[in-house]
Amino acid sequence: MLTFSDQSHGSSRLQRRDFLRIGGLGLGGLGLSDLMALKALGASKKSLLKDKSVIFLFMHGGPSQFETFDPKMDAPSEIRSVTGEIKTKLPGVTFGSTFERLAGLADKFSIVRSFVTGDAVHDIKTIVGKDTMKANLGSLYSRIAGPLRKSSAMPTNVALFPQAVAATAGPVIKQFGDFTSSGEFGATYKPFVPGAGNGAQADMTLSMPQARLDDRRSLLSSLDHWQRTMDSSLSIAGTSEFQTLAFDVLRRGVSDAFDLSKEDPRLIARYDTAPLLPKDRISKQWNNHEHYADNAATLGKLLLMARRLCERGCGFVTVTTSFVWDMHADNNNAPCRTGMEYVGRPFDHAVSALIEDIESRGLRDKILLVCCGEMGRSPKVNVKGGRDHWGGLAPLMIYGGGLKMGQVIGQSARNGGEPASEPITIPDLISTIMHTLVDVGEARITDGLPPGLLNVLTRGEPIRGLV
Repeated sequence: MLTFSDQSHGSSRLQRRDFLRIGGLGLGGLGLSDLMALKALGASKKSLLKDKSVIFLFMHGGPSQFETFDPKMDAPSEIRSVTGEIKTKLPGVTFGSTFERLAGLADKFSIVRSFVTGDAVHDIKTIVGKDTMKANLGSLYSRIAGPLRKSSAMPTNVALFPQAVAATAGPVIKQFGDFTSSGEFGATYKPFVPGAGNGAQADMTLSMPQARLDDRRSLLSSLDHWQRTMDSSLSIAGTSEFQTLAFDVLRRGVSDAFDLSKEDPRLIARYDTAPLLPKDRISKQWNNHEHYADNAATLGKLLLMARRLCERGCGFVTVTTSFVWDMHADNNNAPCRTGMEYVGRPFDHAVSALIEDIESRGLRDKILLVCCGEMGRSPKVNVKGGRDHWGGLAPLMIYGGGLKMGQVIGQSARNGGEPASEPITIPDLISTIMHTLVDVGEARITDGLPPGLLNVLTRGEPIRGLV
């Protein structure tokens, strides 16, 4: 918790107790000043780490392989994409027609058409040991890298939800997967979660009645005012060295990474997905309508923030906008055609903006983008125009990280329901991610890493054709 007093009602002098509240800004329930003392955890492991970062865009709800990257237009009408197809820059390869911008960038990323999640359950399928560990994937990385960067105190594992950029956004639905959990690795390795809670222990809240949560300039102004006040008093003399350093890092470094106002307004506008789908254009006939609105309003800015974090040393950023890809065509969820307007177009706009931005900054080999969900959708469209849960095949998109791009990996069966080539599994995807981030050979002989983590590093194989 980061809290500032309401100075409009009384003295402008900030009290010592307000300073002490800053110490509550933490990862996994630890104070920020405590975490400064943990920086050394990452120092001894530097040789394990590669100079790369991951943005993991989790398409919560289970995206359809047909309406995204495998339209199957030669299949019967009850199977093929209900949105049609669009030609891409890759000869003979088409996407669902909603992905107009991504079609023009298809030579920049790779698609896996034989990805199998294994079941059709809404959860977070991070495989550790013999079982599924429902935990944030970034916790695997931070367990190796340490919770903070030694040089900057930047968190190595961050989770971005809509409330990180919009105060009025609703929380992520946690019963279908807790993106703030670190599983067996403990609270120290939980992701840092900026925003207004989402049930996480590590949130950043600005208690100022006249300021909006997403007004980062107000946050920075308040931090500057606090430091000037404390520098002119003796109260800071009673604080620990770590507390003083913690505040300085927060003001100068970590907080800056979350300040989107530092970006060129034209770039912010390119990322912005809010104009694509005003809230009044989303029908309230589906109970999920508020999540559709939050997704459209925030996805682009969340990905822009993710890029800023990766540039500044965060190793793993999870982005999700809650339960929006579930397209049953029932009381809760829109049918596929409408759902792809609500969800697919913002995805196309935001992800294409991120790729163009990363390319222009020369960061293609430094940042790995992974886009997938927890399952795919059924081969046959149901009677209401939706698709149901399906664990036999799911879409997977991968960009950057120094991997081989501009190709389709694997093939699906004619009905789009299972692989027609060797399946790519979740352990294979995790292996691909971890080999991008970590020297796995060095990790295997490093003392102190838990057996469950080492099992993750060796259980799957990096996706053939990408490495």
